Amino acid sequence: MKRFLGGGGWPYLLVPFIPIAIALDVAGASPTLIFATSALGVIPTAAMMGRATEELAERSGPGIGGLLNVTFGNAPEIIIALFALHEGLHEVVKASLIGSILGNTLLVLGAAMFVGGVGRQRQRFDRTAASAQSAMLLLAAAAMAMPAIFEMVEGRGLPDPGAEIINYGSSVEGLSFAVAVVLLVTYGAALLFSLKTHRDLFNPPDTDDGHGEPWSVRRSVLLLAVAGVAVGVMSEILVGSISETAESAGLSEFFIGVIVVAIVGNAAEHWVAVLVARKDKMDLAVNIAIGSAAQIALFAAPLLVLVSWILGPFPMPLVFNGFELGGMFLAVLISLHVTSEGESTWFEGFQLLAVYLVLAIAFFVA
Repeated sequence: MKRFLGGGGWPYLLVPFIPIAIALDVAGASPTLIFATSALGVIPTAAMMGRATEELAERSGPGIGGLLNVTFGNAPEIIIALFALHEGLHEVVKASLIGSILGNTLLVLGAAMFVGGVGRQRQRFDRTAASAQSAMLLLAAAAMAMPAIFEMVEGRGLPDPGAEIINYGSSVEGLSFAVAVVLLVTYGAALLFSLKTHRDLFNPPDTDDGHGEPWSVRRSVLLLAVAGVAVGVMSEILVGSISETAESAGLSEFFIGVIVVAIVGNAAEHWVAVLVARKDKMDLAVNIAIGSAAQIALFAAPLLVLVSWILGPFPMPLVFNGFELGGMFLAVLISLHVTSEGESTWFEGFQLLAVYLVLAIAFFVA
């Protein structure tokens, strides 16, 4: 038990929630109960997918291994979003994207700095690598905001936080498509930068996080496939219960997407970031937090925009509501500031957590 709770194995304690969620869904139980159990069931499946990806990456060399990590790093969140797109829950998808950025830059980075900084005067990390990722995230956020600005000036204005899906005009849909293509091209350049020309900046040594014995390639591939199927099943059940859960629990779909869905899809990776920070490996912790947020902005968001042209009722433009825009830019600017000096303290982490809590309260009230 100590090994499970102290290392990376705790998510697997939640495996029983997978069959429980399936059974409750088949039995037509309360939507809130189905949502809660399926959300807990996503966590171990996402952890398994992440572990299998890491094991494959370690055996594929730094180039292919890095590509595997960045490709599958946010796969559970993308899978959940794909099911939501299919159900026409565009605003939930956009909320989960923003929630992932906020969760990584404020909640995860804040928890890592706080837990790692307790008992230490300060922790240091590579300022160049952290600043490069934070700046990349800021530029991506600026691009993601342009369709919303266009809609404010030329269209009907920003969506209401309580909206579920809005059919915008073809102009903003075309603009979002173009922005998505630019972001994906930028993502390709970021891969070249981090995996080839400046690989040493993004390859922290000794990333032991309590995984234990290494897996074979065959086992890794098999478990990656199994985990992918399990994530898909849990995601379908989770998404199918969002609307009724929001209504019965008195919560908005916006709050569920931006807080709950965004956290459960990457809980295992978040835990690893905090764990390695406690071991004074802040380079890796910062790389996990900021790198994951940048991947959401540069890869997941534009990918979902392009996929929405063939999946769902109509294309999903990158038109975020006011709370999402404000939260995104606050989080990105704050992360850029706290990583600019290359060192952190527990109080900086505490402040990041406080900002995340304030945003969560505002989203709950919205």
